[in-house]
Amino acid sequence: MKIIIAGAGDVGFHLAKLLSYESQDIFVIDLDTEKLNYINSHLDVITAKGDATSIQSLKDIGIDTADMLLAVTESQNTNIAIAAIAKKLGAKKTIARISNAEFLRSEDIDFKELGIDSMISPEELAAKEINLLLRQSVFNDTIEFENGALQILGCVLEENSPITNLTVKEVQQKFPSIDFTAIAINRQDDTKTVIPRGDTIFKAFDQVYFSTPAEDAKKINQLIGKESIGIKDIMILGGGKIGKKSTRNLCSTNFNIKLIEKNKQKAFELAEELPNALVINADGRNVEILEEEDINDMDAFIAVTGNSETNIMSCLVAKSKGVRRTIALVENMDYINISQTIGINTLINKKLLAASAIFKHVRKGEVLAHASLHNVNAEILEFEVHPNSKVTKKTIKEIGLTKKAVFGGVIRNGKAYMTIGDFKMQEGDKAVVFCLREAISDVEKLFNTK
Repeated sequence: MKIIIAGAGDVGFHLAKLLSYESQDIFVIDLDTEKLNYINSHLDVITAKGDATSIQSLKDIGIDTADMLLAVTESQNTNIAIAAIAKKLGAKKTIARISNAEFLRSEDIDFKELGIDSMISPEELAAKEINLLLRQSVFNDTIEFENGALQILGCVLEENSPITNLTVKEVQQKFPSIDFTAIAINRQDDTKTVIPRGDTIFKAFDQVYFSTPAEDAKKINQLIGKESIGIKDIMILGGGKIGKKSTRNLCSTNFNIKLIEKNKQKAFELAEELPNALVINADGRNVEILEEEDINDMDAFIAVTGNSETNIMSCLVAKSKGVRRTIALVENMDYINISQTIGINTLINKKLLAASAIFKHVRKGEVLAHASLHNVNAEILEFEVHPNSKVTKKTIKEIGLTKKAVFGGVIRNGKAYMTIGDFKMQEGDKAVVFCLREAISDVEKLFNTK
């Protein structure tokens, strides 16, 4: 598959990195020589210096033979133009990164007629991520499949956790009434992601990810020894697109929201647009102001300004004032790796979310969804099971799945099942698989019918 990525920024780099693990023909085009040199020194892809809105530049890298064009520059208008031009020049499929979420819901314009097959809004994805994290307040990472039928929940084990120092098999024997699969462990003293087996021991301070059906999600609290945090009062710092969208979403589900925006004009506009929220015109970096606005009484604090350092520091202040749940938006992807060590519950990166959302479009084997876990060098893929695919011919224990992957579960007729032992997949099932990146192609072969 030939894939052209227009834009060598964070989203483009992350996409190229994900795709470089496989035998894809990846081209990255950008005008920034420094960014292209960085990609060349870190990834095995082909780079080209040029303007992706230039017809000649696109022709020079063979746009007419491209299976997919991913327009992921920082400019929405540029991405729309690139995708439209690329489609006219012969690209089979085009995807554009946008900032105006209105385009996703518009019924007045058929963007496919303009040559844009799909659009991704990082801001929209970030707002949804925040909503999801608040609903699963005990966990620092949460992913849902099929409207929540199957959930992936991540958390850090504490020393007094009921499962600390036990093997996976011992935990399953100790908690037989809880339906779950441990799919991944990240250890503080190891940069490698561990895919748990029966004899794998859970250790204190492990970042552990569990797969579980919706009806057992709350029971996972028993495994980790934590009680759900009742969240009602939330303070949001930053009235930009993500702050505004998050406030609107949360107000619609009856949370009490205080939104702090330092720009006076924008604060007045937000107050008119968000009548169910209390909008405060103030500088949220001022600790005294936060105290005046009763930060001590907040259940959650969300910092989504355009400055990563401001978001991190304000969340740390919130933590010091007793706020139990903190979420910070960061631009630098490297910050994602330090969230657990500095005391913030969750750091989110909209570019990483966008790259993950785009990535599912380039998978083979009928991938329905794709997700990346924070600070984990692996992927979660949801496949549709077709008749005559290899996974339908044998039981789970007979399939011979690589040790670099694990089945997280199957959704059948809207209900999730854990896939162990004699379980056999059927046509129409939707299977969730967690796998290291180098094993993706091996996993895909199990779901291909050829």
